[in-house]
Amino acid sequence: MGLRPGSPDCHCQDSATFEMAAEESQPLLSSRKPSEQWLLPAESVPVLDVYLSKVQNRKLYLATFAALLGPLSFGFVLGYSSPAIPDLKKISDPKLRLDTNEASWFGSVVTLGAAAGGILGGCMVDKVGRKLSLMLCSIPYVSGFTIIISAQNVWMLYIGRILTGLASGITSLVVPVYISEISHSKIRGTLGSSVQLMVVTGILGAYVAGMALRWRWLAVLCSFPPCIMLVFMSFMPETPRFLLNQKKRTEAMAALQFLRGSEVDHEWECRQIETHAEEQHRLSVAEFKNPSIYKPFLIGVALMFFQQVTGINAIMFYAETIFEEANFKDSRMASVVVGSVQVFFTAVAALIIDKTGRKVLLSLSGVIMAISTAAFGLYCKVILPNPQNSSQSDLLTTLNSASVAAENNLAWLAVVSLGLFITGFALGWGPIPWLVMSEIFPLQARGISSGACVLTNWFMAFLITKEFHDLTGFLTSYGTFWLFSVFCILNVIFTVLYVPETKGRTLEQIEAHFRRSPAP
Repeated sequence: MGLRPGSPDCHCQDSATFEMAAEESQPLLSSRKPSEQWLLPAESVPVLDVYLSKVQNRKLYLATFAALLGPLSFGFVLGYSSPAIPDLKKISDPKLRLDTNEASWFGSVVTLGAAAGGILGGCMVDKVGRKLSLMLCSIPYVSGFTIIISAQNVWMLYIGRILTGLASGITSLVVPVYISEISHSKIRGTLGSSVQLMVVTGILGAYVAGMALRWRWLAVLCSFPPCIMLVFMSFMPETPRFLLNQKKRTEAMAALQFLRGSEVDHEWECRQIETHAEEQHRLSVAEFKNPSIYKPFLIGVALMFFQQVTGINAIMFYAETIFEEANFKDSRMASVVVGSVQVFFTAVAALIIDKTGRKVLLSLSGVIMAISTAAFGLYCKVILPNPQNSSQSDLLTTLNSASVAAENNLAWLAVVSLGLFITGFALGWGPIPWLVMSEIFPLQARGISSGACVLTNWFMAFLITKEFHDLTGFLTSYGTFWLFSVFCILNVIFTVLYVPETKGRTLEQIEAHFRRSPAP
């Protein structure tokens, strides 16, 4: 008779197999320097390879899907303003009608809420855990949309947007951490990249729904994903790493059994995590002098900074204008086209990231964005021959009038540049900074470091969005986009020199890499 999966005899046999594999691999590992072990592919370590060959991923995918409903909600929040603002500008109620300045705040104030959410999430994720933090996100999501639905004045709209932004900030921190800690090294890249995929899917969903629904009913629709997330997450486990860090070994073993299936030696993985968790202790400010703390911290913050200074928010803000110049008269349909391109190439990135690696996609993405923003700057240079004498206060008006004068001869260049930029961003600098953030921080610093990264990302998003007009007035429009191109080049240089390749590594291996790195 064969052994029943999950029986004690089966686990003993698995343990013996792992121990034999470990003994066989010891000469190979011991013959290499620690820095060289980092370069070994995961497949050359038989213990891990044998273990992963028996893992069943079905329930891991289920837990990941439940968590991804958070980024889907986040995407609906970001996408909501695009179809809602035109409606709110046209309504008859003067207390709710938005002027140009109020519409700008309605679109951007969500980033301030998200920045605050990054700080709050950094505290929550280590205090109450990953699972409960994610479940609690549903409260500000639903409360915010409820306030928008029942809004009687502009300030209620702002408060609703701030609350949904707060939930978005917490979500953008907690979900990558949750997914990275429940995943294993073979598929962590794909599952982690799915965070950005669900965000852009939510944005696209809001664009499409906005073509049929008015702003109140669209807000009703946007409140459903966080409610479903709350229900699904209540049945999912907490991450084993957090449970072991809290000395809850029994619960951690149960979580591993749920996530890995019944055919593996859960005790083996539990011991690996437990050994690492025992080395952790409460983080103090003085420990930021330690390279294993400050190096990943600086890399994570720099990734978030560079993601925003590529100009993604500025490009997306003027996407409808560019399509209109190319004779795409339906601006809402143009938004759907842009959203669809984002979803497609983000999905491509998620499918190939565990094969190509993080650094390759980040570098390729940066090169594509540098070329596209340089080309768009050239477009602005040609159609704006005398920017110094321009008296228009709005770049939108300037572009439209100049485009008419140029008889749309270069509209194709604008559209191609926009398409290339979105493609490049979706392939690398959209999803990968969030993924790398969830991988490189040591367990003891994961909450505070992730919070700092999210705060940096959302603060820069707000700054770029609100100050873009002033920047174009100071540098001219083409000078601004050429500046974005320079930042994209710096992205590539930074990636090549400082970002570690985490493909195929366990979280423990990644942390060990930074511990071995010498201080400068």
